Amino acid sequence: MSSLSRRTILAGGAAALAASSRPARATAALDKVVYQASWLPQAEQGGFHQAVATGIYREHGLEVEVRKGGPQVDVNALFLASRVDFVEAPGFTVLNYVAERLPGIAVAAVFQKDPRILVSHRGVGNDTLEDLKGKPILVATAGRQTYWQWLKARYGYGDDQIRPYTFNMAPFLADTRVSMQGLITSEPLDLKRSGVDAVIHFLADQGFGNYQSTIVAAPKTVSEKPDLVQRFVDATIKGWASYLSGDPGPGNALIKAANPDMPDEKIAYAIATMKERGLVDGGDARTLGIGCMTEARWAGFYADMVKAGAQPAGLDVAAGYTTRFVNKKVG
Repeated sequence: MSSLSRRTILAGGAAALAASSRPARATAALDKVVYQASWLPQAEQGGFHQAVATGIYREHGLEVEVRKGGPQVDVNALFLASRVDFVEAPGFTVLNYVAERLPGIAVAAVFQKDPRILVSHRGVGNDTLEDLKGKPILVATAGRQTYWQWLKARYGYGDDQIRPYTFNMAPFLADTRVSMQGLITSEPLDLKRSGVDAVIHFLADQGFGNYQSTIVAAPKTVSEKPDLVQRFVDATIKGWASYLSGDPGPGNALIKAANPDMPDEKIAYAIATMKERGLVDGGDARTLGIGCMTEARWAGFYADMVKAGAQPAGLDVAAGYTTRFVNKKVG
C-alpha cells in the first residue's frame, strides 16, 4: 500500500471518528420554537437575542424566533391561542392564570427583581415611599391592578392619589410635587438627560417580591415535551450569562435591527443597571443560577397579593409554576 493510500485511509478514519464524537443533535433537524416577548426589542430581552445571535439555541437543537411585543400586541391572547410556544409574563399574570384556571405554567424567571420604580423630585420632601402617601402619583392603567395594590397595602396609599400616566414625562417635569412610575433600566437615564435630580424608589428593594419576565409554557408542552422545555430554558440561561458577562454585541445587533429606534446609550445604560442591581443574576440566582424560582418566593408574593386584595385566598399557587427546569446552576 502506497504512503498516499495510507494517508487517505487514515484521514478518512480520523474524519469518521470526529463525526461520530460530535453531538448527534448537531446534524439533526432543529426544533422550531417561538418566544413571544412582551415589549419591543431592548436590552431587557438581551439574553434571548444573544442566544440567537451566538448560536446557543442552535447548539441545543433549537431554531428560535423571538417575536417582539408592544402596546398593540396582546401577548396573552397569542399564547392562549397556541400561536407561540413560550411567552414572557410577570408573576401577576401567572397568579391570574391560576385564579382563572388558564393553561400556563412558569418554567423560569429571568428577572429576579421587578424593575418597577417610582420617581420623585429631590428636595421637596418625597425622599421615601412613606413620604408619598396622599401625594399625586402618575400611574398607568395596568399598574393600578398590580404594584399599586401592593403600595396601598404596604404604605396606605389611596386611589385618590392616582393621576393618569400615559408614558409621557411632561406632567412630572412640570410639577415637582408629582411622582411617577417607571423602570429602573430606563427612566433614570431619561431624567438625567432632562437635568432632573430625581429620587429613585426601587420597589424590589423595598420588599416587592414579584418575579418579572417569567417564561411561561403550556401545560401540554411541559408534560409532552419536557426535553424541549429544558433545552430552551438552559440555552436561554446561557444566553443571559453570555449577554451580561461576555460581549453583548451580537445580541445588541439583533435588538437594533429589530428596533432601529433603540439608541446605543439606552442599551448600555440598561445593561449596566441590570448588572449593578442584580436584576437577572442577583438574589437567589447567586446560588441557584439564572432563571431560578423558589417555593418560598412564590408563596410570599402570593400572600402579599392576598393581603392587598389583588388575589383571592385559597389558590394552589404551585399549579402556576414548576422548578423542574431551573435551580441547576446552568450558565
